[in-house]
Amino acid sequence: MYVMRFTVISPQNTVSFVAPCNALKALVAACSKAPTTLEALLDASTHYDNELKEFVLNGLAVFDEHNSAGNLEQIHGALDHAQEQHAQFSLPAFRVVDEATRQASLEPVQAGLVIFNVRDRRIVQVHNTYADVKRQDRGRIHVGGEPTGQLYHYKLPIDWQIVP
Repeated sequence: MYVMRFTVISPQNTVSFVAPCNALKALVAACSKAPTTLEALLDASTHYDNELKEFVLNGLAVFDEHNSAGNLEQIHGALDHAQEQHAQFSLPAFRVVDEATRQASLEPVQAGLVIFNVRDRRIVQVHNTYADVKRQDRGRIHVGGEPTGQLYHYKLPIDWQIVP
């Protein structure tokens, strides 16, 4: 499975996760619904990929269960292990809570890194070898991790910026 890192900046927090590349279009299409939070972005993405929201929220629940403000040993250990094994794509979803997690949230994997800043309505293609993000496009609906025969179309509002 070919994957890329997605980092989402919202007014409440910043999270980062690795997902299949097809999540890129689902997240861009979700931006066309003018989300202002991570939850709103993930809610909107369910129209295009029915598993993405659950995947991210489950990963964050595990992160929250094993990490606290005073004890980040679990995520730091996972980051160290991933770097030693050159396997950043195997990292679970995590919240950006310190410099180490911030740095990891900016590391491309396989097909790259795209940052969704819902606070400032900006999509930043830091490193993207999968497919250029377009203001208007179409994609294939995914159900159960598999593409269906149904297509969706989206058009980003004018106030959203796409940074190469």
